[in-house]
Amino acid sequence: MQIELSDDHKAIQDNVKRICDGFGDEYWSNLDQTGEFPHEFHKALAEAGWLGITMPEELGGAGLGVTEAAIMMNTITSGAGGYSAASTVHMNLFGPHAVVVFGNPEQKERMLKPLIAGTDKACFGVTEPDAGLDTTSIKTFATKVDGGYRITGRKIWTSTGQVANKIVILARTTPKEECKKPTDGMSFFYTDLDHDQIEVRRIPKMGRNAVDSNATFIDDYFVPDEDLIGEEGKGFHYILHSLNPERILVAAEAIGLGKGALERAAQYANERHVFGRPIGMNQGIQHPLAENWMYLESAFWMVMRAAYLYDAGKSCGAEANSGKFLAARAAFEACTRAVMSHGGMGYSREYQVERLFRESILLRIAPVTEQMICNFIGEKVLGLPKSY
Repeated sequence: MQIELSDDHKAIQDNVKRICDGFGDEYWSNLDQTGEFPHEFHKALAEAGWLGITMPEELGGAGLGVTEAAIMMNTITSGAGGYSAASTVHMNLFGPHAVVVFGNPEQKERMLKPLIAGTDKACFGVTEPDAGLDTTSIKTFATKVDGGYRITGRKIWTSTGQVANKIVILARTTPKEECKKPTDGMSFFYTDLDHDQIEVRRIPKMGRNAVDSNATFIDDYFVPDEDLIGEEGKGFHYILHSLNPERILVAAEAIGLGKGALERAAQYANERHVFGRPIGMNQGIQHPLAENWMYLESAFWMVMRAAYLYDAGKSCGAEANSGKFLAARAAFEACTRAVMSHGGMGYSREYQVERLFRESILLRIAPVTEQMICNFIGEKVLGLPKSY
C-alpha cells in the first residue's frame, strides 16, 4: 500500500503553483471588490494546457484522471486566489463530463476543443429556485419542435453566467407525472448562451465575488437537435456521472483553501510579537492551528482515496461524499481560526484571511449540504431507512 503523491503528481503541483504565484493578493483582492472575472488567470491556465487536464488527448487535452484534476485544483486554491481561483476553471472539469462520456464524435470536437483552448466559457444550468437538491422536481421544460427544442424555465446559482458563452441545461422533455420513475424524462443540453435571449441576473453574495453567481431566465429559447447530448430523457443519469467527480474536486478545493488560510495564520503567528515573544509560542494559538493541519491532512487523504477509486472504475460514493463533508468542515475551521489568530487584523482586508473566511462557508453548503451527505451515508453505508 503506497499512500503518497507520485513524482508526476508533484510535478502537477509545482507547475500549477508557478502559474498561481504570478497572481498575488493584490490581483485577487481587487477582483473580489470589483466583481470582475479573472480573465488573465483563466487565460494563463489555458495557455499552459491545464483546462484540458481531464479531456481526451485526441482533442488536445491531457487525458488524465480525477486524481490529477483534484491535485491541480487543490494547488490552485492553496494560492492567493482561494476559492475564486478554483471557481474560475472548475466548470471546465466537471460540467462537460457528460459530453466526454456520452457525446458523439462531432459534439466532442465542436464542444470540448474550445473549452480546452479557453476560447469558450461554460456555465451550469441545473439547480432551480423551487427544486434545490430535489433535481427530479425541476420545471424547466424542453418542447420538441422541428429541428430542435424550445426551452422555458428558471435556473439559479448559475456560476460564470455573466461571462459564459455556453450553457449546460438540464430540462424535462417528459412531464414528471408521465414518467415511470421521477428520474426519467429529463434531457441534457450543451448549447450557446445568447445573452440577448436569455437573461442572466447577477446575485449579490457574501464571497467568491470574482466569479459571478446568477439567476437565469429562459423563455422559449431554441436549442438545435445537435446540442442534445446522448438520448432524450436520460439527462438525469448523465448528471449522476458528474456528481462524484464534482464532490471530489470541491473537496480538494476546500482543503486548498484551508491550507492557504492556515499558512497565513502560521506566518502571522511567527511574525507577530506581543509581550516580547511571537504569539505562536502561546499554546492557545499554536494548538488550534496544529489541529487545523491534522483535520485538513486527514480530509485530503480521504479525498485522494475517493479519486483513486473513481479513476479505477470502482464505487466511490461514500468516500466522495465523506471527503466533501470532512474537507468543507476542515476548511471552514481553518479559515475561521486564521481570522482569530490575526486578532483585530483578521477583520481587515490587508491580511486577506477575511476574504478566505467569507469563501469558506460556501463549501459547507454547495454543491450538496452536510445534511444530505449524512442522509446518504446513513442510508447507503449504514443501512438505515431513507429519511427524506
